[in-house]
Amino acid sequence: MHSKLKLIATVVSLVAVSACSVLPRGSGVQSEVTDVQYSENPTYQVVEVTRANIPGLLAWPSAGWHGHFHWPQTSSGSNSSIIRTGDKINVTIWDSQENSLLTNPGERYTNIDNVEVDSNGSVFLPYVNKVGIRGLTSSGARAKIQERLEPIVPSAQVQVSLQQGRDHSIDVVGGVKNPGSYPMPSRNYKVLNVLADAGGIPPALRNPRVRLLRGSETYEISAELLMSDGSKNALLRPRDSLIIEEDDRSFVAFGASGKEDLIYFPKEELTALEAISLMGGLSDYRADPQGVLVLRDYPVSALSSSGQAGPDLQQVVFAFNLITADGLFAARKFPVQPGDTVLATESPITAVRTILELIGSVVGVSAQTANLTQ
Repeated sequence: MHSKLKLIATVVSLVAVSACSVLPRGSGVQSEVTDVQYSENPTYQVVEVTRANIPGLLAWPSAGWHGHFHWPQTSSGSNSSIIRTGDKINVTIWDSQENSLLTNPGERYTNIDNVEVDSNGSVFLPYVNKVGIRGLTSSGARAKIQERLEPIVPSAQVQVSLQQGRDHSIDVVGGVKNPGSYPMPSRNYKVLNVLADAGGIPPALRNPRVRLLRGSETYEISAELLMSDGSKNALLRPRDSLIIEEDDRSFVAFGASGKEDLIYFPKEELTALEAISLMGGLSDYRADPQGVLVLRDYPVSALSSSGQAGPDLQQVVFAFNLITADGLFAARKFPVQPGDTVLATESPITAVRTILELIGSVVGVSAQTANLTQ
């Protein structure tokens, strides 16, 4: 009888200690995070997400990403290439006259190959000196050269072919099967054209993004949007560079979920429910489905005090109750943003289970001790 009383006293002591101390667990319970809203001077804002307030929350400014792409307007160019400094032309001059100034005896034509366009945009040709051809197409250059030759050799016929120089090419730096420098076959050369010439984007690349470097400007778009919307297939310019990289946007998964990790966005937009799925779901024995939280930092410019729809404080905790249809529908609409932390809080039952396990351990040890002393 005395040993039983001692055991009961020990159990009571354990419960008392557990009640005033923190039990071992993976994360906090919901109230420990959200009760700050009831304090006199809360340091962050708590927002319960429902179907009713989702439209208002979607009007808040984005955080962690501007939410849209900066991409050049699409236009059309000529299917002919223009001549630039550094290009080379091959000129063939036909002349049927005997004793022609331009051809050798017994020949009807002469070739003048690899004539480079100089810094002034001109090429040097016999008898006509310099001819400015920069900015012209091959057919335009042919007409101009023939016009200059006409007073000297009226019967001459001219052919011109273009060898584009380095300044008339597009560099595809990485993220494709065959990176390299690709000459522009025409002024109507577009982003999807050069990506196809470079072997395409490997399918294993996670949510690839296409970055276009043009002078001092940098543009970016998702490959998915580029390929699904023909209006985004921008016209390239000589010396443009393209880089294709994996999407580096991510959120942090934490708490009573299948995994705690830095998780990258597998697609352009991600909802709270999809984020929970990527986290491996909620732990059956630890998580509180009424206490899924999304923690987010906003810039000062996003605050409602700036005269726009937005949060009252820079740090916001969005709370979801996933045991109701309302909470589930809200989680299907709520967008997770780069830099967010998605927290699966611990269920209060976990603490009770831990106490019972501790009590069970004490009872088991006491029973073993009693058996040994008998």
